[in-house]
Amino acid sequence: MIDQSYEPLFDLVEQTDAKIGFEASGETLKIMADTRPKVLAKLKALMDAGKVEGVGSPFTHIMLANLSPEMGVASLKDGLDAWERYTGHRPRLGWNPECSWADFLPEIFQEAGFDSLVMDGDSFFLSFPEIREATGLDYDVRGHSNKTKLFRIAEYIKDKPEYYRYLTNVSKTSSGLKMLFRVDFFANPMLWYLMGATEGNRKDPVSLSEISDLLGDWKTRAEDSGNFLIPYAEDAEYIGTSAYFYVKQFGYARFFEHEPESVTRFAHLLNLASECGYEFATPSEIIDQSEAIEISNGQINTIERGCAWHGGTARAWLNTSHARVLDPTCQAVYQGVLRLQEVIEPVSKAGAILDQARKEVTSAYVSDSRWPPAPTSPGRFNVAESIADLKKANSSLEKAMMAAGISDQRSLYSPGIMKTQILSIEEELMAMPYFGESKAVESNVSAAAL
Repeated sequence: MIDQSYEPLFDLVEQTDAKIGFEASGETLKIMADTRPKVLAKLKALMDAGKVEGVGSPFTHIMLANLSPEMGVASLKDGLDAWERYTGHRPRLGWNPECSWADFLPEIFQEAGFDSLVMDGDSFFLSFPEIREATGLDYDVRGHSNKTKLFRIAEYIKDKPEYYRYLTNVSKTSSGLKMLFRVDFFANPMLWYLMGATEGNRKDPVSLSEISDLLGDWKTRAEDSGNFLIPYAEDAEYIGTSAYFYVKQFGYARFFEHEPESVTRFAHLLNLASECGYEFATPSEIIDQSEAIEISNGQINTIERGCAWHGGTARAWLNTSHARVLDPTCQAVYQGVLRLQEVIEPVSKAGAILDQARKEVTSAYVSDSRWPPAPTSPGRFNVAESIADLKKANSSLEKAMMAAGISDQRSLYSPGIMKTQILSIEEELMAMPYFGESKAVESNVSAAAL
């Protein structure tokens, strides 16, 4: 992905007048530093020049709404530390993976050190009963998304500036957290344009003229009600690869195929935005130049707990058979970390080993080991990586107990018993069938039509 996606994207930004926000986990930055230092240097140079703004997130791609606030805060701080270590910049703008939602999300981002957060506008709009009714959307933890229904939001609010002003202005919570809203009815047509896909859902691929109409209509609304838009906010890997496009949209076992033409198409989108009269800015430039609309905590709290972007649910990541096996064991190991934190001095050799165990068990919670739901599934290698992380964390806890001189106090935590528990779930998980390993690569997942 670094060679096929990130590097071409950085080269494109360097060659144009574009400015972008670029999100990466701390783990991604570490891999980039270890394996592609020249690409990381390009990113750093663009950040130094003010053309790319780093957007922070947890060190590991975890579903924050599904985990404890304490685990989330710690991983967010780890992610910020990684950005500072590898680029010299500490982001102020946060990204919440998959836009999973729970009431504590704004609080933990502020506690970690962020002053702003990218929000999922679709989830926010669906918290208004009249918009929810107009879309006919029902959340279901068994599905991938409700992308097709989200376009009904755009139709409903197109003549209602009291709603669409949230897309054209910076917002803020009563605690002062600034918020920028992104929506699928902007991003999804552009994603389909990048992929050049039809897959039987329409006669011709999405055209630039369709994107031009979208940008033109919303430029007028932005000028009437605010001062900016975020037209495209999606996984960066869609620029250069197909990422999970074919899995999400069609249920096909096609992952991260090289899509070099999508880089060219993204350049076309940038040129088109300029031709439509848009000026590029980094998110923080917009924030610093804008007066924010205050949204009450009461209104923010109407966003449904357990939802996620694309009209999907964060709880889908808890509902897969893989998650139902993995999560209790991850929780047992994490409870061991918490218990030992009560008796081990943090500033000590044992404390350092214990913190390593915390990072390892957090890594075991990586979202890709728990998604997508049936009839698709996580990748076998994703699940195997989580099991490996659990083994590392269990070993680190044992070493921490030894370093602290409490290895005999196994009522606090029993590495031996947990070793057998991890082996037990490994046997169960590795015996499961995995999507893409059989000839039947198509499913009954509903394709999203434009």
